[in-house]
Amino acid sequence: AQTGDVAADVDEPARLRAFFDCVQKLNADGRLLAYHDRSDGGLFVTLCEMMFAGRCGIDVDLGDVSNHSQIVAALFNEELGAVIQTRRADRSAIEGELTAAGLNALSRCIGAVAGHGQLKLRAGGRDIYSAARLDLHRTWSETTFQMQRLRDNPLCAQQEYDRLLDAADPGLSPVLTFDAAEDIAAPFINTARPRMAILREQGVNGQLEMAAAFDRAGFATVDVHMSDVIAGRVTLRDYKGIAACGGFSYGDVLGAGEGWAKSILFNPRARDEFAAFFQRSDTLALGVCNGCQMMSNLHEIVPGSAAWPHFVRNRSEQFEARFVTVEVTDSPSVFFSGMAGSRLPVVVAHGEGYAEFSSDAQRAQATVSMRFVDNRGAPTEIYPFNPNGSVQGITGLTTADGRFTIMMPHPERVFRAVQNSWAPAEWRGDGPWLRMFRNARRWVG
Repeated sequence: AQTGDVAADVDEPARLRAFFDCVQKLNADGRLLAYHDRSDGGLFVTLCEMMFAGRCGIDVDLGDVSNHSQIVAALFNEELGAVIQTRRADRSAIEGELTAAGLNALSRCIGAVAGHGQLKLRAGGRDIYSAARLDLHRTWSETTFQMQRLRDNPLCAQQEYDRLLDAADPGLSPVLTFDAAEDIAAPFINTARPRMAILREQGVNGQLEMAAAFDRAGFATVDVHMSDVIAGRVTLRDYKGIAACGGFSYGDVLGAGEGWAKSILFNPRARDEFAAFFQRSDTLALGVCNGCQMMSNLHEIVPGSAAWPHFVRNRSEQFEARFVTVEVTDSPSVFFSGMAGSRLPVVVAHGEGYAEFSSDAQRAQATVSMRFVDNRGAPTEIYPFNPNGSVQGITGLTTADGRFTIMMPHPERVFRAVQNSWAPAEWRGDGPWLRMFRNARRWVG
């Protein structure tokens, strides 16, 4: 069905410019709590989407509009405009900014956030509409759900759809068991910069973030391509550590990390280099994403890794790029020293992250260093809190001596607070994930 037949347009570009400048100033001054443009679906959809994101209710008063056509026009016109959320204490200041920008006649206060979990609309002095946020959100998401259950794993689609029913979901709730501001590597920064090989293969694209994290922690990072090792141009004898990076090695298809591992295991020179590196007692290694998958397949030459799983296709049957929460478990991992019990948001970006163990006995023997948890901190296999479906949420492991650690998530992509798509306001400068890189530097000494 179509409502109206006049397309939205811009009559006065100067007003649009003034509006943009005003919003930028309000944001820079810290006066905006939320913003959403009025576009597809008009004011009604704008309010719904803000309500879904904020997990709250809204009381809205459309003012003096009274008849049906006026109400429809107010709720569903798609002319340029926006809804902003502000603090009550900032209302007069914001109105002053809008007046100074010549926009006071085009702006008005339309409502307030409410705790009742509903969208309530008034117009012409009477209540005209009321609906529960949960019902509206399920309706809004149903088309996506129906498509997803046909395209992807239907159980994962159902789990993601059903999470909307949790009205009390607390959202991301980080917990730190250490002081993220403490630079435990500081005593070693001016003594030396141990060499860290930032290892990559065809298609890997995460080497810069990995190098930046280790560099900030006090290492001298060196770009090392597998072709350098295979050709003998680089020897791992010169390095204290290696970090196998993520991205899209071998196009990220058909067990990309497994192919990477075979390029080591089936090449005598490379195999000898890596085997000798892992046998040394003064080395450490980190494998992330494709690097995790690769190192898990080197278990025959990595001491203490016999119980590591294979990493295979996500249960969702899709590449998963998300911002999720993991818990650092109590383990001997050099990288996670002093971090056990912390629950931290982190980036994931993988298509083959499901930890596949050959048996329950193998899983019981594995030394787990990281698990996916839900927003209440419980280990989970529920999608999308656990984006790959690994049993017990397992997504990071280490060796018995803790020197070699593998994981699917990408802490190197969020080691600065500003890199997080959301973070607590008190997180500034170096983020909590930098601690694992500083732990490595402290261990080297």
